Amino acid sequence: MAEPAILARGVRKTYGRGPAAVQVLRGVDMRVEPGEFVAVLGPSGSGKSTLLNMLGLMDRPDEGELSLCGRPAAGLGDDARAFFRNEKMGFVFQFDSLLPEFTILENVLMPARITRAQGLTAEPLAKAVAHATSLLDSLGLGALGRRFPAQTSGGERQRAAIARALVNSPALILADEPTGNLDRENGERVFADFKRLTREQGAAVILVTHDEPAAKAADRTLRMDDGVLR
Repeated sequence: MAEPAILARGVRKTYGRGPAAVQVLRGVDMRVEPGEFVAVLGPSGSGKSTLLNMLGLMDRPDEGELSLCGRPAAGLGDDARAFFRNEKMGFVFQFDSLLPEFTILENVLMPARITRAQGLTAEPLAKAVAHATSLLDSLGLGALGRRFPAQTSGGERQRAAIARALVNSPALILADEPTGNLDRENGERVFADFKRLTREQGAAVILVTHDEPAAKAADRTLRMDDGVLR
């Protein structure tokens, strides 16, 4: 049986000390299987972003256990965390965060270049270029690969960000309000593409959102309230 993509037990996080201390995560338990699409729904300030930072290995819990793809996070140093993120994870944020000085195709290829620079794969870059091109084609961006981000629309840039998250065929995708910066029509179109491609690649997905319609498209919805996940 495959290891869960995410396994969290009793994860707690507090910021600050003494009277100013704020407990943001209050004993989070979570299990997500490979290929599962899970939405985490909750209002601003409920702890969703902190949870995503924990799952993305960008912060460490004060208490509790966290394993990703069968690997305990506690045993990973800073360099190992960076390597793990590049090899096993993809990230999609509310804003596309594309680098303006690179073309759309070059932006999509950035994670693939990093994994090769870190020695995480011996596959030739040409294979990644072919995969990136295929992703752009499947997102309706095949003709835009040589354009710069400023020459494309917001919806096109967000699709490119999705392709960038998927270019290394990650086991886990973490998405923070991925359509929150788009109008409803564009958002629905981009979200449909996002769900389709993650399904095709078999990635587990954590979607953090306050958007009820988006959450309903997930296999399962968890609710975050005052640092507690239900």
